[in-house]
Amino acid sequence: MRPQGAGTVGKLGVIVAPLQPVLPGTYTSNMSFEELLELQSQVGTKTYQQLVAGNSTKKQNSRPPVQNTCVADKHRPLEMSAKVRVPFLRQVVPISKKVARDPRFDDLSGEYNPEVFDKTYQFLNDIRAKEKELVKKQLKKHRSGEEHEKLQRLLQRMEQQEMAQQERKQQQELHLALKQERRAQAQQGHRPYFLKKSEQRQLALAEKFKELKRSKKLDSFLSRKRRRNAGKDRRHLPLNKD
Repeated sequence: MRPQGAGTVGKLGVIVAPLQPVLPGTYTSNMSFEELLELQSQVGTKTYQQLVAGNSTKKQNSRPPVQNTCVADKHRPLEMSAKVRVPFLRQVVPISKKVARDPRFDDLSGEYNPEVFDKTYQFLNDIRAKEKELVKKQLKKHRSGEEHEKLQRLLQRMEQQEMAQQERKQQQELHLALKQERRAQAQQGHRPYFLKKSEQRQLALAEKFKELKRSKKLDSFLSRKRRRNAGKDRRHLPLNKD
């Protein structure tokens, strides 16, 4: 009998050491090809593959981690997956969007003060007056035709703007007078009275009638008002179906 612990003779006549329990990940790269074949015949193909796979996993884990020396660049090309279709139009480099600033609605321009605005741009009134006189001279030269109608519309628009500016100025003067009156009442120890918007409109309308009466334009204003109101009433009348 062969003593216990002695090697066995393999199929190729090679004495193989007694098989020891082998754990996954055992180092098998130093074994010869014949020893590997003998090991496979003893433990089976499945167990042999597990041993070899465990060894290769140990080798991969034993490798030192490679440090990534590349620094990420924000302008590098965008990496897209091959499984997803790349869009035809895509943003490669980010572009800073230009935002337009409207000074009318921007806090950086400050608050709108009509009095300060009128004082600052008071020189525009002289320029408008000169332009108005120039349009009147051109209108005298062109008595008829398309140029005459164009100049007539321009002159009418300039007069309407002038009237609107005068009306706005009168409202500002009225508000200033009411403000001074309330301040005087507060200095005398009385409680200031704040007018409602409807009362302010009535005062503004009374001032407008006084101004029209002084300029002798009240009759023409009332006639236009009557025609406008008659046109509005005519719209609400039932239509004649006869």
